Amino acid sequence: MKKYLILLLIVVLTFGICLVGCKNEKDNVVRVNEVTHSVFYAPLYVAINQGFFEDEGITIEMTNGGGSDKSMTAVMSGQADIGLMGPETAVYVRLGGSKNYPVVFGQLTRKDGSFLIGRSADPDFSWQDLRGKEIIGGRQGGMPAMMLEYALYANGLTEGQDVTINYDVQFDLITAAFEGGTGDYCTMFEPNATEYQAAGKGHVITSVGAAVSDVPYTCFMATQSYLREKPDTVKAFMRAVMRGIDYVTEQDDATIAAALQPSFPSTSVETLKNAVRAYKAIDAYKTSPVMSEAEFNTLLDVLMFAGSIDRRVAFTDIIDNTIAQSIADAA
Repeated sequence: MKKYLILLLIVVLTFGICLVGCKNEKDNVVRVNEVTHSVFYAPLYVAINQGFFEDEGITIEMTNGGGSDKSMTAVMSGQADIGLMGPETAVYVRLGGSKNYPVVFGQLTRKDGSFLIGRSADPDFSWQDLRGKEIIGGRQGGMPAMMLEYALYANGLTEGQDVTINYDVQFDLITAAFEGGTGDYCTMFEPNATEYQAAGKGHVITSVGAAVSDVPYTCFMATQSYLREKPDTVKAFMRAVMRGIDYVTEQDDATIAAALQPSFPSTSVETLKNAVRAYKAIDAYKTSPVMSEAEFNTLLDVLMFAGSIDRRVAFTDIIDNTIAQSIADAA
């Protein structure tokens, strides 16, 4: 009888150790849902591939949302811990009255990362060339579509009067729709834009982001409950991201492209290098994850102009720079 009791105790203790080990392993996993997969987010991929997250004891699990609405759904439903998407989604949820609305705790990019793609080369392009044309712009209320509207406005064009934006095509289906004959132009992110041109299917015409002011285009966000429960994990996450930001800031295009390759196995290093160069040319990458209130106000201007919101949100309601500032100060 004593033998069985000892055996039972061993089994119970072993099971308990297993549970603790499994819990610790799970606690080290951070599930990140990215709005799309693009060289636009180079600092994050560099941090993953160079082992910066591993150095922090974190394992990253990436999923592609295929649109900010889907990425936000993943965060709000608990399918993802952290979302990488446009902060406009946090504005929408906050204005919608959710109590556990997401909070932005770090910024990654400060320009629109999309490029206007045409069916033929146009080395002397002027925004006025778009009069009477149709552009596939993605979902209405999404950042790509709203920034395109704002860029058109900044260049003297009014959507719906001078030019038509097609909002009916889902973000992750834009390339296929354009290739199928829809629209005169569309927008694409890198490396898709470079690959599309290299395949002889279209031509990169101009950067949308270069036509407008800096905005907090892509940010890291999580629910308030996750930030309360996992502050150390979030700090470790941002330390790794900061190292990725520094790497992209300091290294040459070829070195960055090589570091990105594992995240884009079907894309050549040369294409990745060209994509990095294109984003650096418009100063797309942040050198600090701290968001400025001025850029946030520009974002709200864009949302108001697009008619996506009818009132503004206070900066401190959905932006918390505490962790980002401490990481930036220590870098």
